[in-house]
Amino acid sequence: MGNSLNLKNINRRDCIVLTTAWTLAGISAASAQAQTMNVKRTGTTVLVLGDSLSAEYGLKRGSGWVALLEKKLASEKIPARVINASISGDTTAGGRARLAALLASHRPTLVVIELGANDALRGLPMQQTQDNLSAMTQAAQAAGAKVLLLGMQVPPNYGRAYSDRFAQVYVDVARARKTGLVPFMLKGLADVPDSLKWFQPDRIHPLEAAHPLILANVWPELKKGLP
Repeated sequence: MGNSLNLKNINRRDCIVLTTAWTLAGISAASAQAQTMNVKRTGTTVLVLGDSLSAEYGLKRGSGWVALLEKKLASEKIPARVINASISGDTTAGGRARLAALLASHRPTLVVIELGANDALRGLPMQQTQDNLSAMTQAAQAAGAKVLLLGMQVPPNYGRAYSDRFAQVYVDVARARKTGLVPFMLKGLADVPDSLKWFQPDRIHPLEAAHPLILANVWPELKKGLP
């Protein structure tokens, strides 16, 4: 992930891959073009592999925490670009299937993995979720990238035992693979008495006002993974 991309060396295939990733993440064509023009000026790449929580579901483009991360990096004068390869509804299996191509295309310095919530919502085996997170982490590290896991917690109606076991999955993978970890990316939003004020009517996806707080949860650990 530490190699920068030279704009002159980007071939047609690479441009198609970049554009596809941005489109899947819900970024406009104009924004994708602007980010492509900035490739030659940056040497650090942050790849965000997530689901709707990172893909700006229900929000206007450019208002989610990943877009705010780009602005944060600029304000901190950290020369880095952000590739948002998040897809609403994605699972750890989906992320695992997509990761190899993303690593080859973008050669990221840091891979942020924000997946797993949809596994729980669909009732997928917890061991499968853990295996997929571990495999993605190992693949990113083998490609020379650092990894940051963004942990999730499930609603209380799943039962305390299940909730604790699910949260522990991220801890176990981070410990085994020696990665960065944000135990709960929605801390201060979903675990407070007045949590509903931070969420869209579906009670699952955070409102625009919540995304600066999500970035505040992620930033301290993410910064540790930057050169």
